[in-house]
Amino acid sequence: MSDDGFPHLEVAPPEASEQSSIPATGTTRGMTRDIVSAIAAATSTSFAVYLTGALAVQMRSSLHFAPDALGFSISIYFLGAAAGSVPFGRLAEAVGGVRVMRPTAVVAGVFLASIALFVQSWLSLTIVLFFAGIVSSAMQPATNLFLARRIPRNHQGLAFGVKQAAIPLATLFGGLAVPGIALTVGWRWAFGVAGLWSVIAALIVPRSHTSLAAYRARHKDPVPKGNLGPLIVLGIGFGLGIFAAAAMTGFLVTSAVAAGLTKSNAGFVAGFAGAIAVIARIYAGIAADRRGRGHFKVVAAMLIIGSLGYGGLAIGASTRMDVFFWIGAFIAFGAGWGWNGLFNYAVIQTHQHAPARASAITQVGGRLASVFGPLVFGLVVAH
Repeated sequence: MSDDGFPHLEVAPPEASEQSSIPATGTTRGMTRDIVSAIAAATSTSFAVYLTGALAVQMRSSLHFAPDALGFSISIYFLGAAAGSVPFGRLAEAVGGVRVMRPTAVVAGVFLASIALFVQSWLSLTIVLFFAGIVSSAMQPATNLFLARRIPRNHQGLAFGVKQAAIPLATLFGGLAVPGIALTVGWRWAFGVAGLWSVIAALIVPRSHTSLAAYRARHKDPVPKGNLGPLIVLGIGFGLGIFAAAAMTGFLVTSAVAAGLTKSNAGFVAGFAGAIAVIARIYAGIAADRRGRGHFKVVAAMLIIGSLGYGGLAIGASTRMDVFFWIGAFIAFGAGWGWNGLFNYAVIQTHQHAPARASAITQVGGRLASVFGPLVFGLVVAH
């Protein structure tokens, strides 16, 4: 039973970590590099969807599609992510996080380059986004396992907070790409730069120092012994929290322009709001390391506060008062989208022996919510 009252998934404990045993406290050599590697890798698979959302105004003009079509495309990305989550979670447990992270970052770069160079229609964009979503589903459990096996337990809250900050970091880049790239040299260049990032991410991921056979000998694929019910419940809760956040991130720039902001200012809103989400996720992780328990309760409190931010966005959009839209975006991103790292950390802390498997199961709820959130929002906007 966890400190938050949630029973955990019992699995046979592994004999050792991927490279070394994890101390309960203190620091490990190369911890900073491990965290940076996880950030770079996780961001590489997030760029496709969040750049699409941030650059939607320019892409719609070029590719000729409606707001509801944008919602469908974003939903298709997350459908791919939901489909691959559990299988890739099992794969990460079987071969190790590093062996999944490196090739996944390369493939993510290929898809980003495809959008930059070859996408000429809404249909081709949607197809690429679907496969990019599958790639994302491979990266997330792999990076979770990578950090859980290599970072000391008293720093894992920070590590997972920083790692999850990679997703709003993609939104930050997307928002700043509007005035800095899309409105100057064109939106395709933003995807090209993101593709280059993915290649660099693959290069900085540490290499495994053990053979695959040796890894499998030390890390038997853990088979759940207990009831999966608690993880499914957590996945449902995670999905409900993500439902609104997915629509918000996908349509923030479009909604800001519709509310009267200039295209440049709309990009700045997304960029600064993404920065606040980055700070919130990192701080939530640091606080979790100090607190040591009660993490799911904090997640619930952040969701409640985040709902006030959504209200601010609605007021700003309906009254066309910029100040409400800015404040609403900051609160919604900070609290309503800043809890993800803390949630994943709490799940992994209660499932130390199968972090990739456990986090992959709960991620399905979030991915499915991300399928319907943008789709429903796009239909509402269109009608």
